[in-house]
Amino acid sequence: MSDSDDDIPQLSAATLAALQEFYTEERDGLVQSTAPVDKYSVGAVEEDWRMSQFWYSDETATRLVEEVIHEAGKGGRIACLSAPSVYQKLKQGVVEGSDGVSAVVLEYDRRFATYGQEFIFYDYNEPLALPEDVAPQSFDFVLADPPYLSEECLNKVAQTVKYLAKGKVLLCTGAIMEEHAENLMGLKICSFLPKHNKNLANEFRCFTNYPSNLMS
Repeated sequence: MSDSDDDIPQLSAATLAALQEFYTEERDGLVQSTAPVDKYSVGAVEEDWRMSQFWYSDETATRLVEEVIHEAGKGGRIACLSAPSVYQKLKQGVVEGSDGVSAVVLEYDRRFATYGQEFIFYDYNEPLALPEDVAPQSFDFVLADPPYLSEECLNKVAQTVKYLAKGKVLLCTGAIMEEHAENLMGLKICSFLPKHNKNLANEFRCFTNYPSNLMS
């Protein structure tokens, strides 16, 4: 995958400095973890900002999971497109109703293949290069978080979303993509402000094509 560095969501200066220090310590073997990690915990797969990976805060992941469960309905199928932290929070089973839906995670990072058949390799540069068993309009709810803040990336992700979704779509991306999101998929901006574990300089927002609780 390739894209301009300008399109990657930007970390704040303080967060970037701390992250660079962490990577230095990790490289020098100073960062160790002996505690067992639940494979569905957010952070079980460490975010890699070089792949434009920024995991949601626990509060945001929980709120988004509540939304997708409510809108997908009992027995609903959910696709988490480039949004692994939402998938992980859903699979933890801590949000009411999570046992009544099913979910898959579509990701470029093959570390998420640990989730077995619920992992679908996804490269936004090939938006329709999906396994044969992924049928069109086969998901009751699609949540997408494009890796880059560019029209080119959103154009391609929108192709995937339209292929997967029966109807309801929730997009999480930079506020600067508002006009493009509406033109491409008829999405409206919500008042809810998603937060990440690492503070980003870019303002992020949610957009939906249905009357959402996130709008109030």
